[in-house]
Amino acid sequence: MGLRKRLRPRLWPIYALAALGLALARPSLQSLLVGLVPVAAGETLRLWATGHLHKNDALTVSGAYAYVRHPLYLGTLLIGCGFLYMANTWGALLLFGLFGGFYFGYYLPYKDRIESARLEELYGDEFRRYAVAVPRLIPRPTAYVPLGGGAVEERDWSRVRFADNDEIGTALAVGLGVAAMALRWGLA
Repeated sequence: MGLRKRLRPRLWPIYALAALGLALARPSLQSLLVGLVPVAAGETLRLWATGHLHKNDALTVSGAYAYVRHPLYLGTLLIGCGFLYMANTWGALLLFGLFGGFYFGYYLPYKDRIESARLEELYGDEFRRYAVAVPRLIPRPTAYVPLGGGAVEERDWSRVRFADNDEIGTALAVGLGVAAMALRWGLA
């Protein structure tokens, strides 16, 4: 299922932009090392979040979700910024600007509306309290503590949830991207 999901035609423009960004990249050792910091932070955030995520089973407010409402999007943003720094060219910056404009101008607001409406329908006041208390992308300094109980409860990170949420494929893609950037540096 994971591979089929990643090969959907709607994702092809993103893969084309990534390939073009890699072709334009002129990484240096410094840009690789500095860019690796946000890439690693972003993927770590995604790994942490997916081990807590209960898609459609419960309102997830533990782990990374106790600090930021969209940790997967924030992780992806950090990864993208890291790759941009690794690329070390104006052409890659222009591509990132185009992608960032689409991502923040259309995709993220659209997904937030859809997800919020669905979660509000499923969890009502529990989600509304959570949405008011936990920012979308800028983490809060302390963990969110829900009122009462019900569908909202603390849960430990789970390897099973991590695998069910298919983060392994994303982690492999990020690792391949870092390897490709390192290869570009080696060929320069």
